[in-house]
Amino acid sequence: MEKQFYPEVGETLYRTTLENGLQILVLPRSGFSKKLCYFVTDFGAIHTKFTMDGADYNVPAGIAHYLEHKLFDMPDRDVTEEFATLGASPNAFTGYDMTAYYFSCTEHFQENLRLLLEFVSTPYFTEQSVAKEQGIIGQEIGMNEDNPDSVLFELLADAMYENHPIQTPILGSRESIAQITPEVLHACHKAFYRPDNMLLCAVGDIDPKEVETIAKELLQDIPCPKVTAQRQWEEDLTVKTPYVTRSMEVAMPMFQLGFKSLPLPDGDAGVRQEIIGDMAAEALFGESSRLYLRLYNEGLIDASFGGGYETIEGMSMLSASGDSEDPQAVANAILQEAAALAETGISQEDFLRMKRSALGRRIRGIDSFDSTCFRLCAYHLSKFDYFRFPHIYEEVTKEEIQQFIKDVVTEKRMCLAVITPNKEEA
Repeated sequence: MEKQFYPEVGETLYRTTLENGLQILVLPRSGFSKKLCYFVTDFGAIHTKFTMDGADYNVPAGIAHYLEHKLFDMPDRDVTEEFATLGASPNAFTGYDMTAYYFSCTEHFQENLRLLLEFVSTPYFTEQSVAKEQGIIGQEIGMNEDNPDSVLFELLADAMYENHPIQTPILGSRESIAQITPEVLHACHKAFYRPDNMLLCAVGDIDPKEVETIAKELLQDIPCPKVTAQRQWEEDLTVKTPYVTRSMEVAMPMFQLGFKSLPLPDGDAGVRQEIIGDMAAEALFGESSRLYLRLYNEGLIDASFGGGYETIEGMSMLSASGDSEDPQAVANAILQEAAALAETGISQEDFLRMKRSALGRRIRGIDSFDSTCFRLCAYHLSKFDYFRFPHIYEEVTKEEIQQFIKDVVTEKRMCLAVITPNKEEA
């Protein structure tokens, strides 16, 4: 395996690519009892259109999440119980642009790794189990529909985007999941759970060669069909609908504000744009910004207010959210502050403070096994070597942040989603 040391963060990473295309990353941490392993596929909720071996597929919304649930089923076996017997804690999640399966343990790492690779690479779907899962996920969709935070983001995404599939919830809808069959699940597993579309990442007191050997043994015979998935969508930077609202059982109005931005490219350029977006959010409405202090003192926001730069394959947005009796006033204040920053600029002192703070948070985050393993995977799928992030921070200039604010934080790119309290019955 290739070995690389990163002096800026004090980490040594091992990497290799197997003959079948599977990529492996191992971050040894000698002396730690915890071991963590992620098995990730470059397949998420937005990847519903693809071509495999010359045939076109347009699969139901929510299928990536549905498939994540069903892969824990194996013939006459209880995968969760087997992990528990081995002293491991397994879990999984589906995002808009990736799905991950993982476990943490302090012992029996080899056995747990074998179990992880085995169940994720073994599709087993029966008519009965697939039908049963519709009821389970239907309940999950119902809970999501009653969650104001989830509803708020989905309202915003649907209002902002015309073509990007972020406007469809990760879980899909009751109507879409009713169309999922064992045949469709098998097709998606074959298309996206092939070794050359996956990444195996482990962190802990682990022998990198051991991980490579087990992966070769269990995954070498899995076929890799030729697959092309839709990963770009035509989007105008003007939002589809500038304002959207809904009433729910909330104590006071909740809002989320989004400013449409260009999708991130792969590699260094994409990470640089992400860092610029994060620092722009900090300059505009971070907790130490003059706007945050003014809005807080005026009672327009409270401690729930916050924001950042949201990125998903094919889209990105600057966003802010919280509780407020006057969300429109908050939105107007952000627009005014952006115009003022674009005109007067960010002071060198504030810029250096923000850069040091942001870089420090990233470096401290490496102490977390979970955060580090997730970021290694997510950035690797975006063709970026994660531990190189200090170099990117060093290169970012305050002029780039000012230009980002000037270009992005404008009324034509802005969408405001609000959830208002239900009116009491008269």
